[in-house]
Amino acid sequence: MGQHRRARSRRHRLLAPSLFTALSAVVVAAVVTGTHGFSLADATAAGKVARSTRTVATAPAPSPPAATVSTAPVADTTSSGSPTPTTAPTPTDTPTATGTPTTAATPDVRSAVLGTTAPAPADNRETSTVGALFSGPVGAGNHFCTASVLHSATGNLLLTAAHCVNSPGGVTFAPGYRDGSAPYGTWQVTAVHTASGWSQNGDVDEDFAILETAPNNGRNVEDVVGGNKLGTDEPFGATVRLYGYPASAEEPNLCTNTTGQQSAYQRVIQCPAYPSGTSGGPWINTATGDVVGVIGGYQQGGDSDDTSYSAYFDHTIATLYTQVEGSAP
Repeated sequence: MGQHRRARSRRHRLLAPSLFTALSAVVVAAVVTGTHGFSLADATAAGKVARSTRTVATAPAPSPPAATVSTAPVADTTSSGSPTPTTAPTPTDTPTATGTPTTAATPDVRSAVLGTTAPAPADNRETSTVGALFSGPVGAGNHFCTASVLHSATGNLLLTAAHCVNSPGGVTFAPGYRDGSAPYGTWQVTAVHTASGWSQNGDVDEDFAILETAPNNGRNVEDVVGGNKLGTDEPFGATVRLYGYPASAEEPNLCTNTTGQQSAYQRVIQCPAYPSGTSGGPWINTATGDVVGVIGGYQQGGDSDDTSYSAYFDHTIATLYTQVEGSAP
């Protein structure tokens, strides 16, 4: 597996033109890859994806629909139109009342100096919505990418980078994860939704994915830790809090800084120490509280640990979100 950010340095070259073309006709074994992470399937993976135990699945999607959903790591499983998530195994951990995050964000979620990276505070309403993705047992050293809870009427949605997860099989989300434990419980991913530009051509301007999860003991993930509203068409010059789980760390990094415009549909931010594993980490606007990006996009999140990218959130992700929310049970 490549390393995420060191993966970054290779961020998701797993989806380089040559490889993407070679795999375009078949959905191969699922792979968890990301700009800030790495894939066990390809030690040369770029971006910030941390070790992935899957192989990249890149099946061409039918033309019309704006969203596609991957179900199981079997050939020709990519479908279009209304997604039909698969049944997920029973979550391993039970959410407990003692694990309820504080209701309001506290001052320590803001860096004293813009562009400074430090460990994110624990048990905070906002930071509790951010977690790590696992392709095996939830424990130290097993996470490969970052994701966050996306507010929805269904209460079961997550947001991450498309290059992180190609199939839901065996993927587990642990919000607020740190030091080998999942304080609020874990949720199994049941479906992966991406925009057609990504599923058909690996378009870096659509490197975002919405994941569905199964309830844990009858409770949806948002019921336990809350969720962040999706922000679209927000200014490039927004100040955001950037979260991400380095593959080599057991707690998330937090950096606050103002974003810039890398290209027509890419944001850029300068924040040190965002290596492999941080792919999929949310960019939360400090003014609105909306999530306006995820580490990914250009260079699968960035070839440097100190510079991160995100696809710009506009009508494309808004349409995907509407379709996913409308198709959820």
